[in-house]
Amino acid sequence: MTACPTGIAHTYMAAEKLAQAAQALGHAMKVETQGSIGAENVLSEREIAEADGVIVAADKDVDLSRFAGKRVLSVGVAEGIHHPERLIRDVLEAPVHRGPAAGAGAGSGDLFGGVGGKERGSVYKALMNGVSYMIPFVVVGGLLIAVSLALGGRTTPQGIVFDSSLWQSVNDIGVIGFTLMIPILSGYIAYAIGDRPALVPGMVGGWVASHGELYDSKAGAGFIGAIATGFLAGYLVLWIKKVRVPDFVRPVMPIIVIPVVATTSLCLFFVYVIGRPIAWVFEHLTSWLGGLTGTSAALLGVVLGLMISFDMGGPVNKTAFLFGAGLVSKNPEVMGMCAAAIPVPPLGQGLATLLRRPLFSAQERETGLAALFMGCFGITEGAIPFAAARPARVIPANMAGGAVAGAVAGLAAVQDNVPHGGPVVAVLGAVEGVPMFFVAIAIGTVVTALTTITLMMAGKGAPAMPAPAVGAAAAGSGVAPAGSVPSAPAAPASAGTASAGSALSGHLTARTVRPQLAARGKEAAIREMAGLLAASGAVTDVDGLVAAALAREELGTTGLGEEIAIPHAKTDAVSEPVVGFARSEEGIEWGALDGTKARLIFMIAVPGAAAGDEHLRILAMLSRKLMDPEFRERLLSAEGEADALVRVLQEVR
Repeated sequence: MTACPTGIAHTYMAAEKLAQAAQALGHAMKVETQGSIGAENVLSEREIAEADGVIVAADKDVDLSRFAGKRVLSVGVAEGIHHPERLIRDVLEAPVHRGPAAGAGAGSGDLFGGVGGKERGSVYKALMNGVSYMIPFVVVGGLLIAVSLALGGRTTPQGIVFDSSLWQSVNDIGVIGFTLMIPILSGYIAYAIGDRPALVPGMVGGWVASHGELYDSKAGAGFIGAIATGFLAGYLVLWIKKVRVPDFVRPVMPIIVIPVVATTSLCLFFVYVIGRPIAWVFEHLTSWLGGLTGTSAALLGVVLGLMISFDMGGPVNKTAFLFGAGLVSKNPEVMGMCAAAIPVPPLGQGLATLLRRPLFSAQERETGLAALFMGCFGITEGAIPFAAARPARVIPANMAGGAVAGAVAGLAAVQDNVPHGGPVVAVLGAVEGVPMFFVAIAIGTVVTALTTITLMMAGKGAPAMPAPAVGAAAAGSGVAPAGSVPSAPAAPASAGTASAGSALSGHLTARTVRPQLAARGKEAAIREMAGLLAASGAVTDVDGLVAAALAREELGTTGLGEEIAIPHAKTDAVSEPVVGFARSEEGIEWGALDGTKARLIFMIAVPGAAAGDEHLRILAMLSRKLMDPEFRERLLSAEGEADALVRVLQEVR
C-alpha cells in the first residue's frame, strides 16, 4: 500500500521499486496505492491471507487492523524507494501484528515502530489528525451561532438575547458543536498515537480540559489543554500496551482495561495536578488586569488584545473577556477594547487565505471562508484550526493583530455596552464610536494576515510527509503476478495531437521542452521552467506560478531522487493543465532523499479551480515511468532539438 498526503510521486515510485525488487528476487507481490486519486489495486482479504508478509512504508497513519496475524514491517516511504530488496528480505522475519484485539493498531505500529520514522513527523501527523476531525465542529458550531445572532439576536445590558425560541435553539445547537470541538481535537490526537484504546481517554480528557469547573477554573484550558490531553492520552496508552499481562487478560485490554485505566489516570492527573495551576494562573491574571486600569488606555488595550488572541477561548482569553464583561456597566471602554480584538484572529486568518492562496491547502482555504464569517459575529474560535496546525506562526500573528486592535480601540475610547465582540455588536447598536471600532478591527485584521503570511514564507513550514507504502509479498504464493502495480488510467488525449494515447498528450509540446537549463539553483530553475510553460499560452501569471511552485517546495522537496525533480503547482495562474521538461547537465541541488542532484526536471501546473485529478494521474504515470533506468538514460542521452525529447516522452502512458 503506498500513499502520499501532499503529492503522489513518492507513492508510485515506492510501488514501482518494490515491485521491481520482488520480481528480481523471485517473489510475487501486489502493491496497493493510496494516492491523492484514491485507493487503487486494493488488497483483498484472500490476498492478505495468502501473503507471507506485509511491508508498510508509510510516513502517515495507516490502518493496520486488516493485517492482524500477518508479519508486518513498517518503514518510511524513503526505505521503500531506496532499499526495497532489504525490506523484502526483512519482512519474512518481521514480528506478527496482533491487531486491535491485542491493543496494537495503526498508532503503535506505523507512527513509532517504523524504520526511518521521525518523531517530529509522528507528532505533526497526530496533531493534524485531531485538527482534521475538529474542523467540521468548528464550522458547524460557529456558523449556527453566527446565523442565530444575525437573524434572531438583540442587544441588552446583559448581552445578546433571543426573543424567538427557534433562534435560541439554533444558538444552543451551535454551542453544542463548539462544546464537542475540544474533546474531538483531543480524542483524535490520542487516536493517531495509541489507536482505538486511546480514543476514550483522549475525548474524556479533552472534556475535562474544557470544563474548568472541575478544577476550580472559571475558563478551562481550551484548545491548548486539549492538545496536551490528547498527547498525554496517546502516549499513556502506548505505555500501558507495553505492560506484559497474562494471556487471558489480553482480549479485554483494548476494550476495558486500557480505556478505564488511561481515562481515570489522565483525568485525575489533569484535575489535581495540571488543573490547579491553571486555576491559580487564571485568578492572578484577573488580579493583574485589575491593577492595570489606572494605566494608559493604549497599554491596557495591548494587554487585553494579546490575551484575547492568545488561546482563542482558552483560560487566558476568558480571563481578559470576563474582566471586560465585568466592567461593562462601570467602564464600557474596557469591553470596547476586548470587542475589537475578539474578531481579529479569525478575520486575519481568513484574509491570509485570500491574499496568498498557494500557501494554504484547499481545506484551509474553505476553512478560511468560514473563519471570515465567524469573525464577523465575534467567534474567535474560528481561528483555532489554523492555530492548532501552525501554532508557532499563527498564534504570534493573532496576538500582534489583537494587540493593535485593542490599542486603537483604547486610544479612540470605543465603548461596548454588551459582553460580546465583533462587528455584529456594532451592527446591533451596542457600540459607541462605531467608525473607530471598525478601523481598529480592520487594522488588526490586516496585521494578523500579513504577519501570518510573512512567518509562513520565512519558515520552511511543516515538512511534507511522503506516503505509506504497503505491499503484500508472498514467496512463490501466487498472490499476484510479480510486479503487479496499479495502473492509473491515462489522461484523455487532446484531439489532433500526434502523441495520442500518451499521458502527456496536449499538455507537453516542443514549446514546453528545453534540452538544457541555464539555471544553477532550484529557485532559478523554477523561474526558468515557469517561463518555459508560459510559451504554451496557458500561463496567465508567471510570477503567480513561481510563487505557487515555491510554496509547494516549502511543504517538502519535490526532488524525488534518481536525478529527478517534479516541481508542481495547483494555481489560478494557469488556465489549463500544462507540463514542461528540461535537462540540467551539471544537475541542480533539489534536496532529494538520496542526495542526487536533479538532471531531469519536469514541471506540472494545473488551474486551482475545477482541475479534477488529471494532474495526479500525470504525476502517477510519470513517476512510475521514471523508475525505469533505460527510460531515464534515453532522456539524458537524446540529442537534437526538443522534438527528440518529445518523442521519448510520448512513452509515458
